Amino acid sequence: MPRKPTMFAHVVYRTRRFEEMLGWYETVFGAQVQHENPAMAFLTYDDEHHRFAFLNLAVVDPDGTAVSDRRGAVGVDHVAYTNATITDLLENYAELKARGVTPYWCVHHGLTASLYYADPDGNQMEFQVDAFAGGGCNEFIRGEEMALNPVGVEFDPEDWLARLRGGTPESELLIRKVHEPVSPIRGFAGVH
Repeated sequence: MPRKPTMFAHVVYRTRRFEEMLGWYETVFGAQVQHENPAMAFLTYDDEHHRFAFLNLAVVDPDGTAVSDRRGAVGVDHVAYTNATITDLLENYAELKARGVTPYWCVHHGLTASLYYADPDGNQMEFQVDAFAGGGCNEFIRGEEMALNPVGVEFDPEDWLARLRGGTPESELLIRKVHEPVSPIRGFAGVH
């Protein structure tokens, strides 16, 4: 039986109207920008580190060449769900893998460790666990480390699961110790 997420976390949109979209969400939701650079922005309207993220296609895909594989199309990029612990995230990974469902991207964003999956229609979803307790994720997303690498560093969930089952404390896995290389923004997930 899969380990269910504890809550809905956020939604990420691809847009060619970056500033207009940020303004709209600030107005309609009273959202505040947590982190922004020319390619992406993260906003929240409550105590969660981010409820919305926006990919600026004018920067990420300026000439529209990625349209053929959906990365250049405006709209929802993915939705995200939070798991209670890294153990829940990784044991769910093992259970899903045993059923033939595998993630297409595993990345430690710094504020979360995340596994990305695609459903049969190619809808993308992220299952994540926060890397910090309390307000630590909010501090991270507004800080210098996020600015240095806002995308993250890929990891091997098999390695992490083996380490966890071997006695490595969850806290050791959740701290992103490496900031480079920066993972590229992954492409269209396809069907997995």
